Amino acid sequence: MVKDQLQDDLKAAMLARETEKVEVLKGLKSAILYAEVAANKRDEGLSNDEVLAVMKKESKKRQDSIELYEKGGNQEMAQKEKNEKDIIDNYLPKQLSEDEVNSMIDDTMQSMGIDKPERSDMGKIIGAVKSKAGASVEGSLLAKLVNARIQ
Repeated sequence: MVKDQLQDDLKAAMLARETEKVEVLKGLKSAILYAEVAANKRDEGLSNDEVLAVMKKESKKRQDSIELYEKGGNQEMAQKEKNEKDIIDNYLPKQLSEDEVNSMIDDTMQSMGIDKPERSDMGKIIGAVKSKAGASVEGSLLAKLVNARIQ
């Protein structure tokens, strides 16, 4: 389970005195705990998929910060956020490439019998692809690619 791996890696990072990694992993544990309390699942804990969703959200926060720091010309802080994002991304499933996502969209549209998608089909297509790909597809990329097919 991802949460157990996180705990083990935190212990190892503390012993190795990797302060940056320790800080990021403690932050992840805190975010997971917060999500457990918010979902009223403190005793049983979150499922593996829910933990991965929290981690993906934390990674996205770092990505947003990177973009803001780069726009502001603060390369030092942008690099710090990139390092944190890399640590978090090690726990996430590998993301599908744009070509792989396009292929999944085509297959999904074909299986749904949609030749020329309309705006009303967008949610159905995205939902179907997400159910197949799960956390390995970036939501914004998927939405962008489906939207590009709408006439």
